[in-house]
Amino acid sequence: MTDLISFIHWNVSPEIFNLGPLSIRWYGLLFATGFLIGYYIGEKMFLSEKVNQKWIDSLFLYIIIATIVGARLGHVFFYGWDYYSQNPGEIIKVWHGGLASHGGALGIIIAMLLYSKLVSKRNVLWTIDRIVVPTALVGAFIRMGNLMNSEIYGIQTSLPWGFIFERNGETVAKHPTQIYESLAYLFSFAVLMFLYWRTRSKNREGLLTGVFFVFIFLARFLIEFIKEDQEAFEADMALNMGQWLSVPFIMTGLFLILRALKLPEKIYRNK
Repeated sequence: MTDLISFIHWNVSPEIFNLGPLSIRWYGLLFATGFLIGYYIGEKMFLSEKVNQKWIDSLFLYIIIATIVGARLGHVFFYGWDYYSQNPGEIIKVWHGGLASHGGALGIIIAMLLYSKLVSKRNVLWTIDRIVVPTALVGAFIRMGNLMNSEIYGIQTSLPWGFIFERNGETVAKHPTQIYESLAYLFSFAVLMFLYWRTRSKNREGLLTGVFFVFIFLARFLIEFIKEDQEAFEADMALNMGQWLSVPFIMTGLFLILRALKLPEKIYRNK
């Protein structure tokens, strides 16, 4: 797979194995693994704060549904509306591919608003501050799934770690931007874990959420400069769709960080 002289020749099958019509794919396995590990981390965080176990179980369900629905609708509206508006039946066919991380983020925020109102009865930022920690790790797993699918990679490069995505018919090396993003998300996860467990950041509502937004979406914004456009219409844009969608998250993150540092700590007492 690896050319020791120059580049990395990537021709990995996205399927691990199949049983008749049932196909087990790397993307799905990594997606599920990320969520399971994320659930374990989130459970440890919630239990350390002695919250109701029922909160944890219902939170996992909220996040799973919100991520899939939000990411799918994000792809439909942000990247493929011309196609899906003419083929609405394709919207529900998630197995055909097409998920947008910005849509997933919006879906989770909406779900957390509902969760905070119906379940925890706490400020929505209390909930989001905690779920962003494992979410950063889940994002890293998902990007490795994109690598296994040979998708959303970068422009041509002469760097020795460039990937030739042979499955897509590529003959020149491209930036493995999936790996760049995965590493950025892992770094963000490490920072958030440190802030949560080793500092009092969790008592400043919105601080962890703000750090997550700035770290994750600033990395996404910068990496997009060396990523190939996902849709043809992006060729005429000063910034591509991923960058435009990242800007509001970055600005919101900065606002939340400044706000959190000015406000006093808030500690909830469990009933």
